[in-house]
Amino acid sequence: MMCHGESSLTMVKKGKTISISVDPAGFSKSAHAELGCITCHEGLDATAIPHASKIRPVDCLSCHDGERIAGYTESVHGRRNKSGRSAASCSDCHTTHAIQKVSDKEPSSRKIYDEQVCGRCHSSVQERYLLSDHGVALMAGIKGAPTCTDCHGEHTVQSPFEEGSPTGKDNEAAMCLSCHLDKPEIRALVGPSAGFLSSYENSVHSQAVKQGNVGAATCSDCHGSHEMKKGSNPASKVARRNIASTCGQCHGDIQRLYERSIHGTTLAAGVTASATCTDCHGEHNILSPKDVRSPVAAANVSAKVCSPCHSSVKLSEKYGLASDRFASFEDSYHGLAGRAGSVEVANCASCHGFHDILPSTDPASRINKANLATTCGKCHPGASENFTKGEVHVIATTKDESLLYFVSTFYIILIVVTIGGMAFHNFFDFIKKSRQQLAYRRGHIPRHPASHRLYLRMTLNERMQHGLLLVSFVLLVFTGFALRFPDAWWVVSIRDLSPWMFDLRGIVHRISGVLLIAVSLYHVWYLFATPRGRQLFRDLLPFRKDLSDAIGVMRFNLGLTKKKPLLGRFSYVEKSEYWALVWGTIVMAVTGFILWFDNTFLNLLTKLGWDVARTVHYYEAWLATLAILVWHLYFVIFNPHTYPINLAFWKGTLTEEEMEEEHPLELEALRQQSNEHADNRATPADNPL
Repeated sequence: MMCHGESSLTMVKKGKTISISVDPAGFSKSAHAELGCITCHEGLDATAIPHASKIRPVDCLSCHDGERIAGYTESVHGRRNKSGRSAASCSDCHTTHAIQKVSDKEPSSRKIYDEQVCGRCHSSVQERYLLSDHGVALMAGIKGAPTCTDCHGEHTVQSPFEEGSPTGKDNEAAMCLSCHLDKPEIRALVGPSAGFLSSYENSVHSQAVKQGNVGAATCSDCHGSHEMKKGSNPASKVARRNIASTCGQCHGDIQRLYERSIHGTTLAAGVTASATCTDCHGEHNILSPKDVRSPVAAANVSAKVCSPCHSSVKLSEKYGLASDRFASFEDSYHGLAGRAGSVEVANCASCHGFHDILPSTDPASRINKANLATTCGKCHPGASENFTKGEVHVIATTKDESLLYFVSTFYIILIVVTIGGMAFHNFFDFIKKSRQQLAYRRGHIPRHPASHRLYLRMTLNERMQHGLLLVSFVLLVFTGFALRFPDAWWVVSIRDLSPWMFDLRGIVHRISGVLLIAVSLYHVWYLFATPRGRQLFRDLLPFRKDLSDAIGVMRFNLGLTKKKPLLGRFSYVEKSEYWALVWGTIVMAVTGFILWFDNTFLNLLTKLGWDVARTVHYYEAWLATLAILVWHLYFVIFNPHTYPINLAFWKGTLTEEEMEEEHPLELEALRQQSNEHADNRATPADNPL
C-alpha cells in the first residue's frame, strides 16, 4: 500500500497517535501521478512505517537526462557552491509533488507562469519587467510577447558575463533580432523596417563588440533590459529627452558638452525638435566619423546632418531659425569644395563645433565675433580681425550684403544685354548669309571667279599664341565650373574616378591660369617689340567706322538696305572680341590671384572684399564663356561663309573666296600692294636708262 495514496492516514508511533495529511501538494493530479514515491525517493524502505525523517534527496536528472536539461548542472542555477548547494533546484521552479507538464498550458499562460516562477527569487527584476513594454504586452496576451525564458533560456541560464550566454555582449543583438527581425508577427507590431533593425550589425558598436570590447553598446545598453520601453514613452531610455543621458553612460564627457550646448539647453527646455545624439549620429547604424558612409563624416555632416533642420521652412517659421544658412554655405567655396570631393575643407562643424555648439551671442561660442579670427585661424594661419569683416553666410544674389548684390545684379544685366545682343545679331546674320549661300548654289546670284591664291591671316607665332590661349581657356572653364557645379553629371563622372580628383582639378586650374597670364604677357611683348605685332595692334584699335559698320551690317541683315559695308582686316566683330578678351583676362587674372592667395588678401581686403572678387570672377567667367560660345564660335564655325570651320587658326591662311566674303577691303589692299610690287619689278626692264 502507498503511504500517501489515501486521503488521510492515522498511525500509532511510540504510543502516540499521529494523523498525516495526505496529498497536500496535489501529487495525484501532477504529471508524476502515475509514479510511486520510491520512483523518485530512491532507497526508501516501504515496509518501514513511518520512514526516516530525513531521506535521500531526489535526483531529477536520473530520469530527465535529455538534451533539453543537459546544461542545467553548468547553468548559473545548477552550479553548486562550496557548501554543495545549487542556487536553484528543480523543485524551486517546477515545485515538488504538483509538477505540471509545460505542454498542458496555453502558450500565453505558460509565459505568464514563467514570469511568476522567476519572480519568486528575482522580485525586483520582476517589478521592472512587468512595467516594461514586454511585460505589458505579455499580460495583455499579445502573441510573441517575451518572458524570462525567451531571453535567458530555461535550464541553461547563464550570467550575461559568461561566454556563450544569449544575453552576453557578443550574442545579445542576435537574441533580440531573433524576435524583432525574424518573426514577422513581432516585426509588424514594432514598426521599424527590417533594414533599420539589422543595421546595428554594421555599426561601430557592433564591430567593437565583435572585436572583444565588452564596454561597447548593445541593445540593452540603450533600450534597457528588463525595463525596456518604446521611445514614445517619456520614461524610456531612448525617449528624446533621455537619449543624451543614455549615450552618456559611455560618452560622459560628450554628454556634458552637449547639455551646455544650444541643442542641449533647448531640448531640456522642452523644445523636442532640438537635435539630440541620434539625430546626428543615427540610431542603430551608428558609424565612425572616419567612415565615409557616416552622416557625421566631414564630407557629409553639412548636407546630411545640419541641413535637414537648418533648411526646414517648418522649423524656421516655428522657432525663428534662418532657413538660408545651408544654402549660403553650399554657395560658398567651403560648400562647393566639399561637394566636389575635398575632405579637408571646412564644414559646419569646423566653425560651429560638434557637441558644444553655442549661439554667436555666447562669449564662449566659436563664432562669437571676438573668437572668429581664432576659429578661422585653425585653417587659415595668420587670420586677423580683417579676415572676419563681412557677412559669413551670404548669397550674392540676395540683399544680405548690398555691395555683393550690386555687383551680381550689374553682371547679370551685363550678361543678358551683351550675350542677348550677340545672339540677336548672329541670328539675323545667319539667316541673311544662309539665304545668300542658297542663292549661290541655285545660281540665282553669280559668284565672282576667285583664284586659288591663299592669303596669310596668322603667322606660326600667332597661331601658337592662339593655341596656348585656346588650351588654357578651355581648361580654366572646365576646371572652374567643375568647382562651381560639383553635382553636374560631367563633373560627377570624373570626380568619382579617384578621391584626389578634386586636388588635381585645383592644380590644373592654377596651372592654366598661369599659362593664360604668361601667353598674355608674351602677346603684349609681341605687340610692341615686333613690326608685325605693332601693325597688328594698329589694325585692332577701334575707330568710328567700326560703329558705323556694325550699324550698317545690322541694317543689311534686317533688310533695311541692300548695301553691306565692306570690312577690312579686323572689323567690329574681331575688335569687340579682342578687347573684351583683353579686359576679361585682366579681370580674371586679378580676381583669380586674390582667390588663390586667400589668406593674404582676406587680411588685406576683408572677407567682403574677397567675396566681391569671388563674385566678379564667377560672373566674368560666365560672360567670357558665353561670348566665346555665342560670338567667336559662330564666326569661325557656324557662320555660313566659313562652315564647317575657318582653318586660319590651323593653317594660317584664308582662301580668296573667304577674303572676298569677310575681309573685302583687306583683299583689295593686298591686291593693290601686289600690283604695285609687280609694277616696281617691271620698271627697270622697261626703262632704257
